[in-house]
Amino acid sequence: MSVVDARLPQVNVFRDSRSEPAAAREARPRPATGLRARLAELRGPGVPPRPLDARALAALAANPGCRRRALLDGAGVDKAALARALGSPAPFGQSQFAIARGHSFEARVKADGGAELIRLAAEHLGGGAQAPEPGAAATPDLSAAGPQGRAARTALALREAAARGGWTLLDHPMLALDVAGSPAYLEPDAVVVHPDGLWSVIEIKSFPMIDGTADTAKVGAAARQSAVYALALEQVAEQVARHTPEGDGHAPRVGDRALLVCPKDFSNLPAAAPVDLRKQLATTRRQLARLTRVDELAAALPEDTTFDLRLADDGKTATRPAEELTEAVESVGAAYAPECLATCELAFHCRGRAREAGLVESLGRGVRGELGGLRTVGEVLAAASGTADGERTPSAPTSAYASEDAPATHDDPAAEALRRAAALRAEALATASAHVPAQAPAPDPASAAREETECR
Repeated sequence: MSVVDARLPQVNVFRDSRSEPAAAREARPRPATGLRARLAELRGPGVPPRPLDARALAALAANPGCRRRALLDGAGVDKAALARALGSPAPFGQSQFAIARGHSFEARVKADGGAELIRLAAEHLGGGAQAPEPGAAATPDLSAAGPQGRAARTALALREAAARGGWTLLDHPMLALDVAGSPAYLEPDAVVVHPDGLWSVIEIKSFPMIDGTADTAKVGAAARQSAVYALALEQVAEQVARHTPEGDGHAPRVGDRALLVCPKDFSNLPAAAPVDLRKQLATTRRQLARLTRVDELAAALPEDTTFDLRLADDGKTATRPAEELTEAVESVGAAYAPECLATCELAFHCRGRAREAGLVESLGRGVRGELGGLRTVGEVLAAASGTADGERTPSAPTSAYASEDAPATHDDPAAEALRRAAALRAEALATASAHVPAQAPAPDPASAAREETECR
């Protein structure tokens, strides 16, 4: 047998091995490696992805219509460094004193194998289960290489805890959550596994709980973050339930209440309170499902688009011109709202661009919703004066921040309400000016001095 004949039996030819149509090739989804390569191009060569934490994920879920943030977070772009390079840095960050205080308090709560933390979980979330003796709870080692390895090790530890029963404390586990087609790795402070198979999220914060009550805004932010962790835990629980035989341990389930642990009053002693997550879970789950997939956002960009800052040798100074970065950022649509100023590093840049375009989004979501199809401040003023003709004003060009709604016309209810409001305002001003008494003329300084001299 010749060499050619020896190779022939290894060739497997099928009857349908014809060339694939071009339409079918375009419709076929891209492999994950292609997406990762494209996201690496967006970050820049050699730039590691910035991890997406629960706080950023909760902020992203609160504004699912912002394609810009979804793409930048999915690609792992450092938005803070990008904002500085654009000339609109955000004054975000936590003081070193607050960080040190938080670490000290967390270490105190988790001392002695987390005995105090498990006691608080049994007291507030245990449902009648008794807290174990100090040192009796399992505390598995979750160390592994990379976030993928840590997430796999966490899933294995949760599976073992479900099969073993009893109390288990997972210190800083790693959870994976699919966000718009891109994996996000999340690290809660702790997760407690109850003897009956309940998994509870533990959130440790450094702000005080005075007389059993903490700051409402901070508690709400902690609840949103805990909801993100609970969603990631639900995915692990489903996997564990599929691979756990019936009768082998308790069926895992994720609790709809998280345990918030804070310093008691002004001391360093821990105090805890359960936080209901049902509303945050439903909202976050719905809003994450509304996010456009990262691969679709990346495919809609021009091929040469990149957010690479071209850092200098010091690794901090951006050398890329701000004009190029602005063009790259503006190629992705944004949904700015004043609430973004507290959650997004690019909010000040987006606010400046929205104000330049005269968009009503800069006035708030409530105002934007009330104005209907009116997109710009110029259109609002024109509608109030009765001169709106449905055309966009020259001073307000279309930008990445403009909505896709049709412009308002004379029949628009918002325009009619504005005209009515403008008429009422003009009537009120006219009535007020008619009742204002005439102002006496200012006295002549010379005559006033002369009268004063005569009085003397």
